[in-house]
Amino acid sequence: MNLGIVGTGKIVGDALFAMQPVKDINLMSIFARPHSLEKGVALAKKFGIPEVFTDYDEMLDSGDVDTVYIGLVNMVHFEYAKKALEKGINVILEKPFVGNYQEAEELIEIAKEKDCFIFEAITVLHNDVILKMKEALPKLGRIRMMTANYSQYSSRYDRYLAGDVDPAFDPACLSGALRDINVYNIHYAEELFGRPEKVSYHPNRGFNGVDTSGTLVLEYDGFSAVCTGAKDSDSPCFVTVQGEKGYMKIDGKPNVAPNLTIVTVDDSGELVKDAAGAMTRKTIIEEFVPSETHHRMTREFIDFARIIDEKDYREWERYARETLDVMSVLDRCH
Repeated sequence: MNLGIVGTGKIVGDALFAMQPVKDINLMSIFARPHSLEKGVALAKKFGIPEVFTDYDEMLDSGDVDTVYIGLVNMVHFEYAKKALEKGINVILEKPFVGNYQEAEELIEIAKEKDCFIFEAITVLHNDVILKMKEALPKLGRIRMMTANYSQYSSRYDRYLAGDVDPAFDPACLSGALRDINVYNIHYAEELFGRPEKVSYHPNRGFNGVDTSGTLVLEYDGFSAVCTGAKDSDSPCFVTVQGEKGYMKIDGKPNVAPNLTIVTVDDSGELVKDAAGAMTRKTIIEEFVPSETHHRMTREFIDFARIIDEKDYREWERYARETLDVMSVLDRCH
């Protein structure tokens, strides 16, 4: 993969660090908007990127890149991704993918027409924990509840309260807690259970209408997935799936998924006393810790490089369907 980097923000720095051990990625160039040229030059120097562009079309037309990674503000994702795809260049697009389902569908259709790939860079789908969850799901019996919480007091929130609105708190930039942070929780629900029957979002809104936090309820046949995301407050982060025969839980941020505990009912039917003296079903506990990686984003870049190099359209279509499912949920939250 000959990769061009689009953007100079914090997420781009994280992505460049994450890519370092991926041998199948050749960093060719970085695009910086004129006002961010100094940042672009600094990143190029730090990560050994040969060329810096301030004209996006020049980068795409250079002939040096076959793929671009786009880490710009959410509101321009569609525009920049579409331009690359129309030139036959693959796209890795930071989450949240685009503004609405129609835009997502259009980009995926263009990719198919051009024999290209477009990916949503979402770490949830590239971690051994989600694979283990899918494997363990049948052991839990009939599913009765999913709850997930990703809450983290934003480093930009104090500025926001003072009236200084960063793009991360600007609804015109397609930002807010739902898209920026709760989207990880949605991906867990979609990957495990598919599209919900009903969707309702209950936001806490700031002075400019942006959702600084909120709870999303996804209704499935026989159970609900309750997903909370907050940028205005802190809380322990977790993902829990409960069934009639057990449960599984991630303790930690959903975008990292550092572990998974799987608790299932012992088939012996034996009862034991819990800490409060109540008689409960005996359980079997399995602890799973994924293998260590260079960075939480490294695995996704390994997967993207392999799919592109091997032209694995079948695997790509699976990711594309997941992205469309999540965009469908986001559309239904308004």
